[in-house]
Amino acid sequence: MLYLLLDWINQTFNPPGFGVFTFITVRSALAALTAFFISVLFGQKVIRLLNRLRLRENIREDIGLDNHIEKAGTPSMGGLLILLAIVTGTLFWARLDNVYIWLILMVTVVLGGVGFVDDYIKIIRKNKEGLLGKFKIIGQVAVGAVLGAVLYFHPDFQEYNTLSTIPFVKDANIDYAFLGEALGWAIYIPVCIFVLTAVSNSVNLTDGLDGLASGTTAIAGLALGILAYVSGRVDYSSFLDILYLPGTGELTIYCAAMAGACFGFLWYNSYPAEVFMGDTGSLALGGGIGAVALMIHKELLLPILCGIFFVEALSVIIQTSYFKYTKNKYGEGRRFFLMAPLHHHFEKKGWAEPKIVVRFWIIAILLAVLTIITLKLR
Repeated sequence: MLYLLLDWINQTFNPPGFGVFTFITVRSALAALTAFFISVLFGQKVIRLLNRLRLRENIREDIGLDNHIEKAGTPSMGGLLILLAIVTGTLFWARLDNVYIWLILMVTVVLGGVGFVDDYIKIIRKNKEGLLGKFKIIGQVAVGAVLGAVLYFHPDFQEYNTLSTIPFVKDANIDYAFLGEALGWAIYIPVCIFVLTAVSNSVNLTDGLDGLASGTTAIAGLALGILAYVSGRVDYSSFLDILYLPGTGELTIYCAAMAGACFGFLWYNSYPAEVFMGDTGSLALGGGIGAVALMIHKELLLPILCGIFFVEALSVIIQTSYFKYTKNKYGEGRRFFLMAPLHHHFEKKGWAEPKIVVRFWIIAILLAVLTIITLKLR
């Protein structure tokens, strides 16, 4: 919105210096700053509101981690602050005639709504199970199906709708329409559903320590912003031998707003946390990461970029599968990890919570750097 006003002033009066707002890099920086300051400036007010409404975290006493029991009563549903910051930062500085912007905001807000319902049931109705898993999955599948349908059928994307960059392989793209154009949608849309569901649930599982999910999401958002920027530039995409995707540069602004919102939220979410994001934040952030990756056709890079998230989710899968296998074979379930997700395993080993979080951040930074350099390791 601010960009539209400033662009109108520039076009109408041509004052000196206003042309700078046409640059995506400048608007991305402004979006990050806008989202950051919204998170920081409104953070205390949101925390007080959550406390007044008694929207506080319920910690299960049988979790087996004494330090987590102390967190009971910490305000939750802070993801509402993250959503406010992301949406405001994006709407202020992005081009609103760009279909990618409206699509990514739809994914973020709707999945945030699914998470809100889950948090509401847990906190207000005191049901620790929250929203039934099948309903949560239905929401994620519906959003993924809409996203996939738009990316496949929208006339602006017909030239490259089923293509995706293959990491480490030069002059090659995977084409999901390998069974023919008529069946391309039958493969591509399920891929979108799977990616969106997997990433959003992975971020949700990662959100178990103070600052862990918000910090790693900010890192992933910055890396995705770089990928979106180079994909939307014909010169950079040609030099890097990746798909040129007109209009995706505007997603850089969304990614910057996401990073700014997460860093601002981290101001209050770092150890010891004053507020938790809840599923309202984690599902929205995970969905946003997955959706951006799909829009810029870099979803095959997600196992690298989102390595922390996927390892966390994989640890839960391994733990559950191993427990069921050993119970059937030996009559008693055994655990592969001391506790899952993986960050709890290290807590059980005696690692301090801040040390686990910082080390996971370091790994996330290394994975983000590796993701970006794969553009030349081809």
